[in-house]
Amino acid sequence: MHVVATAGHVDHGKSTLVRALTGTDPDRLEEERRRGLTIELGYAWTSWPDAGEVAFVDVPGHERFLTTMLAGVGPVPAALLVVAADDPWMPQAAEHLAALDSLGVGHGVVAVTRSDLADPGPAVARAAAEVARTSLAGAPVVAVSGRTGTGLDDLRAALADMLAALPPPDPDADVRLWVDRRFTVRGAGTVVTATLPAGTVRVGDTLVDGDRVVRVRGLQALGRDADAVSGTARVALNLTGDVDGIRRETVLTTPQAWHLTEVVDVRLRPGPGAGDAPPPLAPQLHVGAADVAARHRPLGDPGHGIARLTLERALPLRVGDRMLLRDPGDRRLWRVDVLDPDPPRLRRRGAARRRAGQLAGADGVPRLADELARRGLAHRDRLRRIGVPVTPGDHLEAGPWLVSRDLADALAERLGPLVEEHARSHPLDPDVPLTVLADRLRLPSPDLVAPLVRPPLQVVGGRVRAPGSGLPPAVASAVDVVRRELEAAPYAAPTADRLRELRLDERALGAAERAGLLWRVAPGLVLLPGAAEEAAARLARLEQPFTTSAARQELGTSRRVVLPLLDRLDRAGLTRRLADDRREVVG
Repeated sequence: MHVVATAGHVDHGKSTLVRALTGTDPDRLEEERRRGLTIELGYAWTSWPDAGEVAFVDVPGHERFLTTMLAGVGPVPAALLVVAADDPWMPQAAEHLAALDSLGVGHGVVAVTRSDLADPGPAVARAAAEVARTSLAGAPVVAVSGRTGTGLDDLRAALADMLAALPPPDPDADVRLWVDRRFTVRGAGTVVTATLPAGTVRVGDTLVDGDRVVRVRGLQALGRDADAVSGTARVALNLTGDVDGIRRETVLTTPQAWHLTEVVDVRLRPGPGAGDAPPPLAPQLHVGAADVAARHRPLGDPGHGIARLTLERALPLRVGDRMLLRDPGDRRLWRVDVLDPDPPRLRRRGAARRRAGQLAGADGVPRLADELARRGLAHRDRLRRIGVPVTPGDHLEAGPWLVSRDLADALAERLGPLVEEHARSHPLDPDVPLTVLADRLRLPSPDLVAPLVRPPLQVVGGRVRAPGSGLPPAVASAVDVVRRELEAAPYAAPTADRLRELRLDERALGAAERAGLLWRVAPGLVLLPGAAEEAAARLARLEQPFTTSAARQELGTSRRVVLPLLDRLDRAGLTRRLADDRREVVG
């Protein structure tokens, strides 16, 4: 399906032209028919052999309904601009064209209507000149009469050619539906309509509006029931769940796929008539079918167009989104390109100017390298939510985290001094836990520390060790004595008196264990590393199952040692304790 929005001055024949193209009247309300103008968004559709199904969103042309018009064109990728041959170039035509330009609509056709009432040549020339200065430059201009049908075939052909040139939307994209109508159907309940720009909606899908969760109970496109519809498409959704707060301008999205934000950094470009003046302090923001009050704050020199917008309510926005800012006082328009929907806070003096410098080269195209250069550090999930694809590049990856090369180098430089400082302060515990270093480096996860470690530093057992950070000489000498005694009698662990004589307290024994020199079986009880595996091998020679006494004799040790040793073997899965208190070697 293709979706086309109309645009143009009031009473220039938009609805008449849509009716001639589709055979359906897009004006839904009795008041619209009585007054002869479109007040709400209207819809009509048809099927053409060379274009497939085409839906038209008919928007109001009267100046009082500009907000409704913007709700209609916001999510739509193509436009049909309508001007009349028997009228001069009118204000709403200029305003609608400026809105299409600001929203970046680059595919369209211009229809010069009422060609049966006046020579269309001047209007065709003026329309072509006006669109040549906008995103619709090069759009075909076709003279037509909705009343007589003259030129309709040419208009259909031009529309079909334009629609064929539209880039195909991604059916697997995350769904973002800007609701433009909400009503109740007897026997069905709440129904909303929207333009689906991309992605796929299916019956049974869960969608969210912030914390509100709804489910798609029924789905229609072009008046027909469907199990699934992919964008671009006009859709009607029968919703269940938390529907009380669902209304026009609600945004329904794929769960956990979008970043909801009330603060967004943007680049502003003035539309026709705006001149060089910046937007007012309190403009209106139009995006999709939403109309949101905002606060405008220039960042740096206002002439550079970098600004921060604070919205009255959170919206799901991504890098590269195109929006429109409007002065509600004099109707001037500004194009808005989203540069960062998840910007940092500006807390220090001069932060706004520095932020403007960071964004000076941003063009609204989401690139991982640019994003990491500004952020330094980012989570994959957050990047996806703001629309930045994760691509190969010169950055560091640690689990879900990505770190720019510059930040990784700077953090790696800081590691050495931090480890050395810790070793000086903790001679019996010189190895620094990754969690401690993550805290000192203000990193969100210890997983980020290990990839930063470079020689001569090394990671040992979840800690970072510096060269030469071994045990203090006195402790090392005492541990050597214990090791020699255990090598002679592997399971004759030194007694508490012997450890006190050697001045080996729990801290010293813990340091020796971390250094890989001893194994603490229990508090005050040490053996050599590897003693557990060796004990299991020797116990396997006994008749199975075996008693504690048999184990003590086989290992040549005492009950003081064998009981905690057997308990550690059980927990390690090397032995299994039976109901009668005997054991057997596993495997």
